[in-house]
Amino acid sequence: MEDTDIEELKTKIVTLEERNVRLMEDLQNAENDKRYSEGELFRLQKDITRVKTELERLKSPPLIIGSLRDVLPDNRVVVKSSTGPDFIVSVSEYIPQEDLIPGSRVSLNKQTLAVMSVLPAPLDPVVTGAEIIEKPKTTYADIGGLKSQMIELREAVEDPLLRPELYAKVGIEPPKGVLLVGPPGTGKTLMAKAVANATNATFIRLVGSELVQKYIGEGARLVRELFELAKEKAPSIIFIDELDSVGAKRADVATSGDREVQRTLMQLLAELDGFKPTSDIKIIGATNRPDILDDALLRPGRFDRIIEIGLPDLDGRTQIFKIHLAHMNIEKDVNPKKLAELAEEASGAEIKSICTEAGMLAIRDGRDSISAEDFVNAKEKVMTAGRNKMKSLPAYMFG
Repeated sequence: MEDTDIEELKTKIVTLEERNVRLMEDLQNAENDKRYSEGELFRLQKDITRVKTELERLKSPPLIIGSLRDVLPDNRVVVKSSTGPDFIVSVSEYIPQEDLIPGSRVSLNKQTLAVMSVLPAPLDPVVTGAEIIEKPKTTYADIGGLKSQMIELREAVEDPLLRPELYAKVGIEPPKGVLLVGPPGTGKTLMAKAVANATNATFIRLVGSELVQKYIGEGARLVRELFELAKEKAPSIIFIDELDSVGAKRADVATSGDREVQRTLMQLLAELDGFKPTSDIKIIGATNRPDILDDALLRPGRFDRIIEIGLPDLDGRTQIFKIHLAHMNIEKDVNPKKLAELAEEASGAEIKSICTEAGMLAIRDGRDSISAEDFVNAKEKVMTAGRNKMKSLPAYMFG
């Protein structure tokens, strides 16, 4: 064989090897494409199954809401549907027997009225929208001028939650509820939050006027749901602000709106009577007008302890100023006691407002520290604006 023939064969061999490499690469790419297509097919099949399941669920007949009246043997119960009389029906085998509690809401099959599931208790948005703080950040160190009142509040709320054995040893029951009485801005809400912080309790705050509803029975239902929420979040403290808006004295001649407020009050009285003093739910009420509260609220066994919170004295105002000044950049000429003497008859909220206004005056002048003159000017601005409002309040609030 000649040299030219050998070279041609070598060239053909190289060409065949290159073609073989390209074919192997094409085969590898085809296998990768196949695996990708199989993965996509599997994903699309799952999506199709999910969509079909969702479509079947949406096509399923609606369920009727009913209430469970009684539990019978042989896995049967007595239910009352929302559209008819009482029925004896069967229960789905997937529902645990301990979940079948008389009075609970259930879903019923439209055709057989069989119980399909147990529904959670409904809660009104007014109740769920109440200020719920799992553990407030306010502590006893944030409160000034209320030493004796804090002792009384801690005895009535904190000790029964943290040390119930003390009352068991003595053989007495702690107060069921505590009523805080005083003008606005004296620290009633702050005291309740501090106790909730010390007891690791959930703080549920609701304004009394929110319990007054338009339709008959709505206010009473809100009160029941409020106490149910407190039981779920226990240990908890229910703080009802402006209690006089729902707890005013009942009159013989009243409009339909007044009668609805009275129904709400009666439900509140029933709830206060319904739980034990040693339970992990405590009730704190606050009002500016204790003189118009119904006598039934103030009788022993409901709001047992009434704590009067007046305007702070000189020592109290000094303590409050020290609490707020501790976090402020003040000049050396600022004296908490002199500020307290200057802010005579100021409430705790007004003292906080004076400190805030003094800081804003310093910022307005381009300074990063607050002088005594800033506090004097802030006092004139805050107290002058608030004096007329304070004069309109009843005289008993000022001691």
